[in-house]
Order: sequence, then structure tokens, then C-alpha cells
Amino acid sequence: MSGEAAAGLRRDAVGLREVLFQSVTAMAPAAAVAASIPAGAAFAGGSLPLAVLIALVACLFTASCVAELARELPAAGSVATYAAQGLHPAVGFLVGWGYVFVEALVPPLLLLQLGFTAAGTLHDEWASYPADLWWPWALAGAAVIAASGYLGVRASARFGTVLGIFEIAVFLVFAGWLIIRAGGHNTLSVFGTSHTADGYGGVSGVFAGSVYTVLAFAGFEAAAPLAEETRDPRRTMRRAVLGAALGIGLFYVVTTYAMTVYFGPGKFASFGAAGEASWQGVARTSFGLFWVLVFLAVVNSTIANANACANVSTRTAFALARIRVLPRVLATLHPRYRSPVAGIAAQTVVAVGAVLGLGFGYDPVTAFLLLATVIVTVVIGVYIVVNLACAGYFLRRGRPSLKPVRHLLLPLLGIVAFVPALLTAAGLPVFDFVTKLTAPVSYAGPVVGVWMAVGAVVLLVLIRRHPERIAETARVHLEDDTPGVVAAQNGAPPR
Repeated sequence: MSGEAAAGLRRDAVGLREVLFQSVTAMAPAAAVAASIPAGAAFAGGSLPLAVLIALVACLFTASCVAELARELPAAGSVATYAAQGLHPAVGFLVGWGYVFVEALVPPLLLLQLGFTAAGTLHDEWASYPADLWWPWALAGAAVIAASGYLGVRASARFGTVLGIFEIAVFLVFAGWLIIRAGGHNTLSVFGTSHTADGYGGVSGVFAGSVYTVLAFAGFEAAAPLAEETRDPRRTMRRAVLGAALGIGLFYVVTTYAMTVYFGPGKFASFGAAGEASWQGVARTSFGLFWVLVFLAVVNSTIANANACANVSTRTAFALARIRVLPRVLATLHPRYRSPVAGIAAQTVVAVGAVLGLGFGYDPVTAFLLLATVIVTVVIGVYIVVNLACAGYFLRRGRPSLKPVRHLLLPLLGIVAFVPALLTAAGLPVFDFVTKLTAPVSYAGPVVGVWMAVGAVVLLVLIRRHPERIAETARVHLEDDTPGVVAAQNGAPPR
């Protein structure tokens, strides 16, 4: 086991295309367009394209920070390494502890969506199919993802690339069709504030819509944990993170514009994720069998997203296990494929357990909402810390490397953009458009609190018994001459 861990992940296994689609599929573009972004329509109404555009600009602030740190610190630990170098190794450990937890929950989240989407659609088409027979689809998806991960990053990343291209192509073709069918109803007024929903006039409605829309961008950083398996990682990681955030952001703008002008800006506040006033509903009622492609693209998106986030969770767990802040067994690699097989096995057990336990304990939709709230709350918190880490890292390196706009202003703007999203995801009614969470979705806060409290206890034990392990969270393993211990007080961190 020690020999396998020491050999490391497979170097130079993938290139820009594969890691770009690692981030793209982690953002789940088809699922986001069909299910996440419409949540903003209740506030922004027909001005939702403007809200999406604002959310894109806001997310690019943080994407720029992640890209800068990914270039400087190419490591499988990604956000944990960034926080360790930019702030303190103890912060890096806590970020990694939380990030591994929620990224391990993303596959079961998407498997639940796969299950209830497939079962519900089949029931609508053939009433004899039980609407509650969702779990075989979820288990089948879990098997596909486990097999993809087992075969190594090359197979997994290429699988994600194929899935990502399909879902994007389907929605772009559909969007083009909608724009053509809209004809004279095409208008740039949807990029203004005149079509917001009743009760949320003007800028306030657009702002509320953008806060809900910003949640659809989560995942743009997913390329970063593949740094140690990527060719020319310093250059490739930066391009992948920024490319995914910008490219999929523009995809969101185009598709949202297309549906808004086709459906009608004046009635778009009623648009949602299900029923006739939804992407699948419009495709079903107006475009014949094209709805099948939309349905397949959404199902495809759930599998692609789960596959990408399984890569993230297993690589981050591997990075923390090899420095022994997580159980060492998670650093075990397959002798041929160099995949973290123990991590993949643990990820599969967690996925199946969460899907069946929560899905049957509540119902698949409620279980989905509970997991989504846990995940988004922690991920947005991680984004805020990474923005701080970007400023801290370049301030500590000294003036020659510091670019005030890129390394100070953009991190600040990223924090400002994500704080409202964090409050919204957590259901804290600071703004009048935030919906207070009800049970069992409200259990998300205590779940996150308990997990992070356990992490704090583990941190204290490690600081007392093995402080060198916590310090190792700052290590960049790709560089043989990188010192293993970087404390916050020791000046500029190594590259």
C-alpha cells in the first residue's frame, strides 16, 4: 500500500479537453438549465437572461481566483492546498475536510435525480410503470460511475467529455430552434429590468434571480483536483477553470434567452422545472419527439456530473490520505490504472447508502433537496475561503507577484457575490426573497455543523500529536523540491 501511494497518480494522463469537460460536466449544464436556473424566474421573470449574465460576471471573480491558485499550486488537494498556502495549514485541513464530505455527496444527489427523473418520465408515458420505481436507475448509475472511476482518470475524463458534448449540443440546437420560432418576438429587452415578476420590481427582482442562478455555476473548480494527472498543469488548469466558467456561463445566457423570448417574457415568472411551463414541457407540447432528446440530455447530465464529482472527491481524499490526515487506505492506487481504488470503493458505498437510506427514509425528491442544501452551503463557503486564500497567497509572496486588481479586488468582489448566495442556500432570511427551510431540508445546517465540529476535533488531535501532517496540507507534490512544511508565519510560501 505504501509503495502504491508513493508512486502517485498517473502523470500526463489527460490534457486540456478532458479537464475542461471535467469542470463543464461538474457544472451539469443541461440539468442546471432545465432545473436550477428556472428557480430564478419566480423573481426575475422575463428579465432572467439579465440575472444569468450578472451571475456569470459574479462567478468569474471567483473562477479567476481559483485559476490563479491552480496555476501556482497544481495539486490534487486543490482548494485544501490553496487555503493552506494562502491562509494557514489548519484552515487548509478544514477546507479539505468539508470539501471531501460534500463532493462525496454529489454523486448520490445526482443519482437520486437520475432515479426520479427516469421513473417519473416513464410513468408519464406508460402509466403501468410505477412512479416510485426509481431506485434501479440510481443503482445502475452508481455502477457506471464506479466502473468509469476504476478504469482510471483517462477513461473517466473521456467518458465525461462525450457526455458533456452531447448535453450541450442538444440544448444549443434546441435553443437555436426556439430563437428561430420566436421570430419577431426576439428582443433585447430581456436584458433589462422591465420584465421582472410581480412583487419584485426592477433591480431587486433581477438581483434575487441572480442569487438563485449563481448556484447553477457551482463546479467550475472541478478540474483543479486532476492537476497531478494533467499535462502541463500550470497552464492547463487555469485555462480549464476559466474556460468552463465563461463557456458554460455564456451557454446559460443563450439558452435562457432562447426560452424566455419563445415562452414570452411577460409570463416567464410562471416558468419552472416541471410541468408544461418547463424545458421538457415546452419540448413535449411544441416540438414533438424532440422532448426525448431533452430528457436524455438531462439524464446524461446527472451521470456526467456524478462522474466528475466522484473524480473530485476521490482525488481530494487521496491527497489528504497520503499525508495521513485521512485514513491511509484512501491513498491506495490500482497498480495498472493508478486510480484511487479504495477511495472509489468508499465513494460507491457512500453513494449507494445515501441514495437508498435517504431515498426510502423520506422520498427521492426530499432526499435530493436535503443533500443539495448541504452541498451548496459548504461549496459556497469553500469559494469564499478560496477568495481569501488568493489574496493571502499573493500578499505573502510579495509585491513582484502581486497584481492588485487580479489578486485583491477580484477576490473581494467574489466574496461579495457569494455571501448572498450562501445566505440563500442556507435558508437564512436576511433578504425578503429567501425562503426559510423546513424539515427535513432544514436539517442540512446541523449536519454541516456536526461534520465541521468533528473536523475541528480531528484537527486539534492532529496538531497535538502529528503537527507535521497538518503542515503537509500546503505541500505541492508535483515539485520534488517543495518543502513539506509551510507554516503561516514563515513568510512567502514555496511554489
